[in-house]
Amino acid sequence: MRVLALLWLLGFVLKEVEAWSYSNGIFHNSIWLEQAAGVYHRESRKGRYQLTYKEAKAVCKYEGGTLATYEQLEAARQIGFHVCAAGWFDKGRVGYPIVKSGSNCGFGKVGIIDYGYRLNKSEKWDVYCYNPDSKECGGVLTEQQKIIQSPGFPEEYEDEQICYWHIRVRLGQKIRLHFMEFDVEDDTECLADYLEVYDSYDDVSGFAGRFCGDYLPDDIISTGNVMTLKFLSDASVTAGGFQLQYIAFNASLPHK
Repeated sequence: MRVLALLWLLGFVLKEVEAWSYSNGIFHNSIWLEQAAGVYHRESRKGRYQLTYKEAKAVCKYEGGTLATYEQLEAARQIGFHVCAAGWFDKGRVGYPIVKSGSNCGFGKVGIIDYGYRLNKSEKWDVYCYNPDSKECGGVLTEQQKIIQSPGFPEEYEDEQICYWHIRVRLGQKIRLHFMEFDVEDDTECLADYLEVYDSYDDVSGFAGRFCGDYLPDDIISTGNVMTLKFLSDASVTAGGFQLQYIAFNASLPHK
């Protein structure tokens, strides 16, 4: 019986790895940043400008979308989509949309800052994908404090969600997570729906805990200035969701 349980657990883990990491030889470790009108900006969790054209296309396809066209990018820009980071879009083109020009963004221009069609498809940039049915959750958070909640909170979250929040505060600071409300589908091993916390800027190292059920987890304090939260729901039961707050504080000062 124990052997069967272990085999089932191994099968589940392998299924999740297949679903959320490797696909067609590409490791899908990108993170969702800004989004508007079905267009969204992604960068690799390795940092800005780490995706080749092949990898950029695979990231969009993996998530059910396609590379955004120039027209789609401009439509998003018209309603305020402003990202000062160059990325791949349709047919091997690179550029970024801005609404307001700045000293380090736009070269004094406003619109789609177009780097043109790249002959070298091994160049590394971010990517702009298009998927009008995509669900917005997660992102890169750099504020000193912020409320994080499950998609749709205070309503029940939907099934088949995966969200990453990457928190990055100033060097010399730490992060305190304080749970305010928590109701995630409960099961013995937290294998169905769960929230994971990592004391790092990815979900590979620094594992700090996996949570489900309806009890409030204790506060979690990072060892450095970065932290990652991963929320996953499967294809069946959902629940009320969660709300928590992170607060940055100086590591050299006592914090209660």
